[in-house]
Amino acid sequence: MPKKQKFPYLVGSKWTAQQKMWGWRHFQVVNRKNQGQWVFAEMVASCDPSVRFWVNAQSLKDRSLWQAGWQSLQEMSENEICLWDEEVSQKVGLSQ
Repeated sequence: MPKKQKFPYLVGSKWTAQQKMWGWRHFQVVNRKNQGQWVFAEMVASCDPSVRFWVNAQSLKDRSLWQAGWQSLQEMSENEICLWDEEVSQKVGLSQ
């Protein structure tokens, strides 16, 4: 039986960086590379195809760095408030 592929839907996925990277926030994965146990994603800025870089695909799961999809600044600030509320609830024991 073939081994299950990590991050099977990586190529073509769209991401919003929490902080600007090379002047941009919106990126799309155009390529993937497997190196041993690691999976890397080649990111391209949606508004400037000359901006390209590789990231460890695992870092895309870090909500403090990336959000799935293309988010507006308003959506990002709303999500940040929700994440902060969730974090506070966990610290004071209100979450389940």
